[in-house]
Amino acid sequence: MSEALWSLKWEKGELVLLDQTKLPGNISYIHCRGSREVGEAISRLSVRGAPAIGVAAAYGMVLAFKEIKKEGLSGPSLKDAFHRAARELAAARPTAVNLSWAVREMVHTFDTLPEEEALAGLIERAEAIEREDKALCSAMADHGADLFKGRKNLRILTHCNTGALATAGIGTAFGVIYRLYERGQIERVYADETRPLLQGARLTGTELMENGIPATLITDSMAGWVMKEKKIDAVIVGADRIAANGDAANKVGTYGLSVLCAYHHIPFYITAPFSTFDFSISSGDEISIEERNPEEVRQIRGIYTAPKDMPVFNPAFDVAPHTLITGIITEKGVLTPPYDVTIKNYERSLQL
Repeated sequence: MSEALWSLKWEKGELVLLDQTKLPGNISYIHCRGSREVGEAISRLSVRGAPAIGVAAAYGMVLAFKEIKKEGLSGPSLKDAFHRAARELAAARPTAVNLSWAVREMVHTFDTLPEEEALAGLIERAEAIEREDKALCSAMADHGADLFKGRKNLRILTHCNTGALATAGIGTAFGVIYRLYERGQIERVYADETRPLLQGARLTGTELMENGIPATLITDSMAGWVMKEKKIDAVIVGADRIAANGDAANKVGTYGLSVLCAYHHIPFYITAPFSTFDFSISSGDEISIEERNPEEVRQIRGIYTAPKDMPVFNPAFDVAPHTLITGIITEKGVLTPPYDVTIKNYERSLQL
């Protein structure tokens, strides 16, 4: 895996983020010294991808604690301020469950430690979350690639970005693709450009080329025809939140891919770690879908491609129904229908 691309680093008490909004043309970094800076970076997609958002949020809570201590707060006042910072950070992107999960983990760590041990404990927990994500990515890559044992010349279609730029490791869905490439099984990867912010073109395209993986970029609207004409073997995507019944929220366009796969009889796989599962909700109907700035659709890089006053509907995510998902690739193996049973068993396994 190319070491030239990485999403974030904890360095000298700061969180350093690759500004992904400027890729591929400009490689620049954001040095976050406070939790609000982290929240703003998450909100504007400078850091994105559910796992990377979770890791960034963990370090963001370390920065929140350091800020609050500088203000001279302690005792109940410190606790109130820390919990308030946690709520603010968790609101940066409400659909991505990894964000709220990581914030809760950091709050729990803070609440269980003496004040004088809190900073060291928070840093230790954030670093553990980062290490854990790297290990999870590798495990998911192995389990996903094992689905295709004995097969060659695979043609895989993917959506949005799920690689090293979206995680602390080699990626979720992209990690599976990379492992297949390592094993000599990939003929070609087709990457949706992923409108309106082009994460597939800008980010996945960059990662595919950087790693020498044979790839072709397509517009989102070409996916159905590509499935038919190019004989796609599987679609592998990530997720931002998965309900207890297997419904999976991911970058908008994923729902359409799941429907197209069903029509063309193509396996449709979701790849996600435990932190992406929201066991508290029974279905995707309960997932809050973030709606973003209409300017993202009206213009590209400051150039208007639509009338400036044209009404816009801009959901950041949609939900693939569990009935159209062939399997959910996790760090513990591949979950298959009936998801209400296999996800419940998966949840139990996490508690052991």
